[in-house]
Amino acid sequence: MATEGGKSFARRDKLLEIESKVRVWWDEKDVFKAEPAEKPPQPGEKFFGNFPFPYMNGFLHLGHAFSLSKLEFAAAYHRLRGANVLLPFAFHCTGMPIKASADKLAREIQQFGNPPTFPHEVVEEEPNPKEESDPSEGANVVPDKFKGKKSKAASKSSGQMFQWEIMRSFGLSDSEISKFQNPYEWLKFFPPLAVEDLKAFGLGCDWRRSFVTTDMNPFFDSFVKWQMRKLKSLGKIVKDMRYTIYSPLDGQPCADHDRATGEGVQPQEYTIIKMEVVSPFPAKMRVLEGKKVFLAAATLRPETMYGQTNCWVLPDGKYGAFEINDTDVFILTERAALNLAYQKLSRVPEKPTCLVELTGYDLIGLPVKSPLSFNEIIYALPMLTILTDKGTGIVTSVPSDAPDDYMALQDLKAKPAFRAKFGVKDEWVLPFEIVPIIDIPEYGDRAAEKVCLDLKIKSQNEKDKLAEAKRLVYLRGFTEGTMIVGEYAGRRVQEAKPLLRTKLIETGQAIIYSEPEKKVMSRSGDECVVALTDQWYITYGEPEWKKLSEECLSNMNLYSDETRHGFEHTLGWLNQWACSRSFGLGTRIPWDEEFLVESLSDSTIYMAYYTVAHLLQNGDMYGKSADLVQPAQMTDEVWEFLFCGGPYPKSSNIPATTLNKMKQEFEYWYPFDLRVSGKDLIQNHLTFCIYNHTAIMSKDHWPRGFRCNGHIMLNSEKMSKSTGNFRTLRQAIEEFSADATRFSLADAGDGVDDANFVFETANTAILRLTKEIAWMEEILAAESSLRIGPPSTYADRVFENEINIAVKMTEKNYRDYMFREALKTGFYDLQTARDEYRFSCGSGGMNRDLVWRFMDVQTRLITPVCPHYAEFVWRELLKKDGFVIKAGWPSAGSPDLKLKSANKYLQDSIVLMRKLLNKQILGSKKSNKKGAPATSLSEDRLKGLIYVNEKFEGWQAECLQILQSKFDSNARTFASDGEIMKALQESTVGQAADFKKIQKQCMPFLRFKKDEAIKIGVQALDLKLPFGEIDVLKENLDLIKRQLGLEEVEVLSFTDSDASAKAGTHASLLNQNPPSPGNPTAIFLPR
Repeated sequence: MATEGGKSFARRDKLLEIESKVRVWWDEKDVFKAEPAEKPPQPGEKFFGNFPFPYMNGFLHLGHAFSLSKLEFAAAYHRLRGANVLLPFAFHCTGMPIKASADKLAREIQQFGNPPTFPHEVVEEEPNPKEESDPSEGANVVPDKFKGKKSKAASKSSGQMFQWEIMRSFGLSDSEISKFQNPYEWLKFFPPLAVEDLKAFGLGCDWRRSFVTTDMNPFFDSFVKWQMRKLKSLGKIVKDMRYTIYSPLDGQPCADHDRATGEGVQPQEYTIIKMEVVSPFPAKMRVLEGKKVFLAAATLRPETMYGQTNCWVLPDGKYGAFEINDTDVFILTERAALNLAYQKLSRVPEKPTCLVELTGYDLIGLPVKSPLSFNEIIYALPMLTILTDKGTGIVTSVPSDAPDDYMALQDLKAKPAFRAKFGVKDEWVLPFEIVPIIDIPEYGDRAAEKVCLDLKIKSQNEKDKLAEAKRLVYLRGFTEGTMIVGEYAGRRVQEAKPLLRTKLIETGQAIIYSEPEKKVMSRSGDECVVALTDQWYITYGEPEWKKLSEECLSNMNLYSDETRHGFEHTLGWLNQWACSRSFGLGTRIPWDEEFLVESLSDSTIYMAYYTVAHLLQNGDMYGKSADLVQPAQMTDEVWEFLFCGGPYPKSSNIPATTLNKMKQEFEYWYPFDLRVSGKDLIQNHLTFCIYNHTAIMSKDHWPRGFRCNGHIMLNSEKMSKSTGNFRTLRQAIEEFSADATRFSLADAGDGVDDANFVFETANTAILRLTKEIAWMEEILAAESSLRIGPPSTYADRVFENEINIAVKMTEKNYRDYMFREALKTGFYDLQTARDEYRFSCGSGGMNRDLVWRFMDVQTRLITPVCPHYAEFVWRELLKKDGFVIKAGWPSAGSPDLKLKSANKYLQDSIVLMRKLLNKQILGSKKSNKKGAPATSLSEDRLKGLIYVNEKFEGWQAECLQILQSKFDSNARTFASDGEIMKALQESTVGQAADFKKIQKQCMPFLRFKKDEAIKIGVQALDLKLPFGEIDVLKENLDLIKRQLGLEEVEVLSFTDSDASAKAGTHASLLNQNPPSPGNPTAIFLPR
């Protein structure tokens, strides 16, 4: 027996043993091999589901397993119900991450030796950028993209260790690790390990169709080249100069999956206003004499430049005078200069040249001439809240419309000591007044001043209030403001803004500048910039193409409104996408082999490749064991014939039978029915998938469904390698078993919010599954003791009904891909029904046929989640033929909701009676302590009388009839309280002499019944329950006696005067608590 720290793992090990045995059974019969039928599938006859191939720079972890489990459970459900299921799986190796890790390994060997000896004090820390809110002045900002809480790229990057140490953690010896300086070694090592782990997980995959990306697989390489040529021929790929996120260290654009942090971040475009410094220059800047020197202020609101009173610098900020060309020098931060250098705005391309280093103190008091300003000369003044990781570190000041500027200028004007602290002369500040430039409804032409007064802002340090002030005036200013100065006076701000910006740029008074919205770190470890690059772009966002993509989306099943909104949002902002890069792994751009296809651009329609991969690759994921076809034979004409309805490729020497077989595979399986992914891929990969399908394939091959989920937490904490709260898939299976891991994944959650994998749930699954096996073994060993014959008792009927309900409800939950609910209805609830049935049967015993049906049904219902356990039970215990994974969905009669209600009534009544009995017994014992008679009550000395009133009568019946007439059953709403009260007053009850007395009872009854009807429907207003209460209780007297521990129990009608007399001295209890439909009253008397 396996033990650790005194804890036994025998149950876990039993499941692992079962799983190993079951996988052998599956492998022997190749049960997950997917072959198309001869005829095209009818709706529901086939299911093709897929999953974004994971990146192969490490082991698969529970984050992968969580998203994948949604596909696996769905596919297993469809396989179980009889559909022909294809679930393939492949491995992504394109891009920079593997190359970056291989290069990092090489650098470590070069620096520290082979094997390396690392200095203990050196630990490489992963950059942890501080995410700042955009401090710029405008409302014209890029909206937040639809993101998960943590990016996919970031979740893959540990960054806490040397690469050599990471490789050791994979179980590699020092002698093996050095081989991984070659990036292609990673492709040989990790994909086969992933296959091992996924097989151990029980993934129902057709492994013949697996492949790796990049040119290491010549067939997939050919497929991607055809796709790119196809897009280019359709005008969807163009070469152009565009702003893009760029890694200086890698020397190429840094796409989402090449980033350690900052996935989804886009370039943010500013206008740099050229504020010319007036000579003579101060001593520290005399080296700049003879040059045109400008303070370079980045703004999002060039239309407000008429109102400049000064500009702002950060006193402690570090600045430099950087050469832009032979004549112009910009003063700004080094970070901004680096971005400009990659935007062809540096004398030396991609290398900023600084003529003199400066601080903000050196700049305070500089006189400048600024474009559009009504003040001929303005001065650089100190502002303490400038962020130098946004913009250029030089900020324009427009106090008429910017609350920050208004308060900062007021502080300088009102505080001589503050001016003195920074050496600010009065003439730089005091003469400058607000210049009205824009009129905004409700705020006038001095909007910043008004909002600051309204919010009672006293200082530039009141950040929260100033943020609210900006929120109030910026958007209103842009959408409703009117220019009142300049050549565009009288025009709306949103009309004037682009015109003014264009004029400033055309006249040389401003330039375009772009930088990342937020900090982006590449996987190579450097901070990215925005570069103006001449490269290949896919024209996402092109109007006609976008319209087709929106049409595709409108017909897709997305399973949640939040997911649909995410796609709609992404389609709204997504524009041209850089699809090429210079370094890394992948497929060469076929017409420009200097470049590689970017990692998100070779991953958009590869689901089609799954349909033919096994015929091309002969089961070898690397495509090196080709048999029927050679890579060179896969011409564009062949791909067109297979996937796009192109003509038969007469020039091809591929056998016709092979070509037609491949085409039949594609036509049978496509379109795919479901793609499951984390929601973070909505903003790129999944939307690209829609775009590319609409461009390349016919409408009948467009995707049918995406199901997106959140990330996975472990035990309510973020999964993190650095904190140790992390599990690879392999570790989870070793710790819990595959089926217990799957059980906990199903229980973790189904929505787009982050889910929670709970270790205790996995441990509970181990216990429940093994105990269920033991129970079935025990039942089957004593089968002869079970009651034979058709189900006949009330308990039989209830249990049979619960099984029917479980079958129907669980089918609906699986069909809707609500796997947590399927686990509840198909396992938890069914086990509860079984346990209740065992107790209810008493000495009569359980019915053999029902017990067998229960074991059969429960085994099938749990199969998608725990297939190894179910397969073992099916074959070893139930001795069934075939495989449970293909056994068919169990048949079931229509649920009897009346019977279910009756049983709930019975069980609730027993619980209530038990509480009353315990209370009465406990009360008698307390009385004894106070000197009451020495005889105390106990169950064996009591008998029970259960009084039932099956129908509302009198004023209660009148109230219910009024409510029925005032209830809208469709909307579940009532008429007004006044209307109900009027009807009550006009009724026979209302006309009675004692109405005022009855009214006190009517009002709470009406409120209770209204609430109940709104909750459960019109049946709450019935005068009696849909079943006979007395019949239910009498039929289950034996159960009631056993539950209460009484030998004598009698069920009586409250309307029977003789029955009331049996209560004797306790009759007053009936008057205090009279029974009503659904609420019997129990009285316990000495025998």
